[in-house]
Order: sequence, then C-alpha cells, then structure tokens
Amino acid sequence: MTAADGWRGLEPALLTMRRRLLAAAVVPLAAAAAVVPWLLLGPAWALLALPVLAGGAWGWRALGRNWRSWRYLERDDDLLIDRGVLWRQLTVVPYGRMQLVEVLSGPLERRFGLARVQLHTAAAATDAAIPGLAPDEAERLRDRLTALGEARSAGL
Repeated sequence: MTAADGWRGLEPALLTMRRRLLAAAVVPLAAAAAVVPWLLLGPAWALLALPVLAGGAWGWRALGRNWRSWRYLERDDDLLIDRGVLWRQLTVVPYGRMQLVEVLSGPLERRFGLARVQLHTAAAATDAAIPGLAPDEAERLRDRLTALGEARSAGL
C-alpha cells in the first residue's frame, strides 16, 4: 500500500542516522583490519578488511530495506503499525486500550530532528512504538491518540 492509502512512513533522517552509526562502527574496524595486518604481516594481509567492508555494505542495504518496511495507519478505532522485511509484523492497537502515549527523543534523535511515539496499553504484549517521526508529527500523533483513547475508554 502507498501513502495514498493513508499509510505513513518514517522520516528519511532515521535512515541517515542509522547509516551514519553503521559507518562510525565499520570504518574504524576496516581500517584496523587493514592497517594492523599490513604492518605486522605484509601488504597482502590488508585484504582482511574486505569481509568487514562487505558486512558494512550488507548492513547499509539492510538498514534501507528495514526503514522502508515501517509504516503506520490511523483508523477510526485503532492504530496499525506494520514493519519487518523477512518477518512482517502488523500491530493493531485499539484506541480504547491505550493508557499512556509518550513522545521520546534521545540526544542522537534530537540531533537528527527525530522523535518516537511510545504506546503503552492495558496488555504489555501490545505496547508499541513508532520511531523516526518528525517532532511535530510525533506530538500531533500523541495528542490525537490521547484524545481518541480517552473518548473510547469513556464509552466503555
């Protein structure tokens, strides 16, 4: 389904943040895997960096696929959160079951202009989160979900 169906995706800044974290881990590892063997054993041993770089390339692509898999849909009675590449997971959170809706943003998320919405429900198994939202969208979603949750629980 597309955005025309009402589904919303995550901010591209989430993918940028995660890819920068991956690069921050892979580049020093690859450099160490190349330089140390080169100095101790000879130039040919610098090829030990190739598996590290291949793993980084695989991770780069996997992060993109994972980011594209996340989406959410606000319906009349519930919120749908769909995610996953190999194992798809669809979480349905009824508005009347919501007890707490939080907007969270750590230092790294704030640096990239991101926030996440954390949903707490009556059953801990159905707690859900939507990462990678713009702060304005996260606050709008929190306010809407809180209002709908209060309206639905009052009607019980």
